[in-house]
Amino acid sequence: MKTSAVLQNRALWAEGYEIFVRISIPAKAIGHTMLTLSILSAQPSAPPLPTSFPPIPKPNPNLSISLLPSVTCALQCQHFQSCSGCTQELNLHRPIILDDVTEFFNGLGVSDFTFDSCRLWEWRCRAKLAVRGSSISPLIGLYQENSHNVVDIPHCKAHHPSINAAVELLKQGITDLKVEPYDEDKGTGELRYVQMAVTTNNTSLPASQRYRNGKVQVTLVWNSRNENSPSSAKLNALGNFIWRNGGPRNNVHLIHSVWANFQTSTNNCWELNNVVSLEFRQPMLGKKGENQQPQIIFGNRWRHLLGEMDFWEHVGGIDVALAPSSFGQANTRAFDSLLHKLQKYVPNGKAVTDLYAGAGVIGLSLAATRKCRSVKCIEINKEAKLSFEKTVGRLPKAINSTISWHHADISIEPLSWLVGSDVVVVDPPRKGLDPSLLDALRTISLAEKRAMSTERSFSKVKNEKRPWILRAKEASVQIESTTSPEEGQSLPKTLIYISCGWESFKEDCKSLLSCEEWHLDKAHGFNFFPGTQRHRGFGCVQKGPRSRSEEKEVRKEEEEALVRNIGVIDVALELNNDQRD
Repeated sequence: MKTSAVLQNRALWAEGYEIFVRISIPAKAIGHTMLTLSILSAQPSAPPLPTSFPPIPKPNPNLSISLLPSVTCALQCQHFQSCSGCTQELNLHRPIILDDVTEFFNGLGVSDFTFDSCRLWEWRCRAKLAVRGSSISPLIGLYQENSHNVVDIPHCKAHHPSINAAVELLKQGITDLKVEPYDEDKGTGELRYVQMAVTTNNTSLPASQRYRNGKVQVTLVWNSRNENSPSSAKLNALGNFIWRNGGPRNNVHLIHSVWANFQTSTNNCWELNNVVSLEFRQPMLGKKGENQQPQIIFGNRWRHLLGEMDFWEHVGGIDVALAPSSFGQANTRAFDSLLHKLQKYVPNGKAVTDLYAGAGVIGLSLAATRKCRSVKCIEINKEAKLSFEKTVGRLPKAINSTISWHHADISIEPLSWLVGSDVVVVDPPRKGLDPSLLDALRTISLAEKRAMSTERSFSKVKNEKRPWILRAKEASVQIESTTSPEEGQSLPKTLIYISCGWESFKEDCKSLLSCEEWHLDKAHGFNFFPGTQRHRGFGCVQKGPRSRSEEKEVRKEEEEALVRNIGVIDVALELNNDQRD
């Protein structure tokens, strides 16, 4: 249940923003590592001012953040009380968790942590929504908290405006064609869910107009096994309605393409290669109040109906291809900001390994912007291969880098993927790093010393004979450099950790630093999900201990921060006294 705005803000900060940490290691200092985290932001146009304002929080003198006026940062969404999507209504620019994040990094010697509040409204470019109700009065939205009741959210303030417009168009088609929304209790109906994904990559428009004029890829999740079902005629009619009224022949070209996905499962369980909606964050209760697993959204069968086949977005300096089945970032602009910030921590000409790579967006962005000697992407989901191949096809021809994509489980023999890398980028799920990978990073100096003390340097890796390891090491996709540099046997000295789970990141970070293999260098944060209880971030950790000059600088900053804190307290007391008078 939702309580006061203050409590909602505090709950939001618990896990709702993007943090980016960078880790690096001096060449001669083996045995310690440094970690860095950063947060960035971009400001959208503000909505009308609210009628009442929350207290303005005291500024944290140790935090570098572009603070927006709190009076202009209210959600002001008419669906807030009933919709489970957002849990913070006020101060969207300053999540409650920010104080915890700043304190955590100050304790690790990083006093220059930065936070980017990002776009606060109309930021969501990808949404999965349930379709319920009736053909006369369809409901398209999210589940109400602790229930299976769908809340209609036609005026969602988080959605890109094109998503809300496409939802309205879909409702008209449902009513005109008498399409029956899905009934969970009976397992009947035709349209179960819809996914809306916005592309803003329209080079025919000036850059300043591209975001506002984004086009929507619509995926209709149909309650049948395939396109040969008795209801397929109605599916095609609905697709044609959407395209006819939102396609290129209209005054406003709203629709990019229309797809169909076929799903008949009634089980509340996880299935391989199926995608479970990230929007349904609140627990759902069954008839007797018991907790249930989230509903499965997609089946394994997809069909392109109308419009463009390929969906492109421009992030991190490259064009990225995304299939409707691909994982895509909901907040395109925040992700682009994170990538540009991350690129600054990777020196030119290095060998990079991208773990939990998905379609390889991060690795390929580095290949294009940092002239990497090699980029190796490892991902467990084989469906990401096609998107990787298409993205590689649009990379600048001037890139001279060995690029590969591997379908493999990172938790199996993780050290074999670290060998030959200067920089490792990890972007794990909310649970954090796999234990085996975390152990490999914690003991990386030991592995390096063993390699240096033997004439068979990494011979076990070179002469590997186990078939399951050989199959994983064999690249599913490989693009060779024209110079074809031989892969070295060094181990990484820089680790960049991109996290979408603050608590798991803290545990992983503490574990890495406790073994004195790494030290934390920088930290940055990004407000990826304003108004929600989710967050992302990245940090950079470097191998080896801090230098004495760095330690002196940290102590000096701490002393200056203490003086600034005293000054802030004095100002606050003076304000309070003035108010009493």
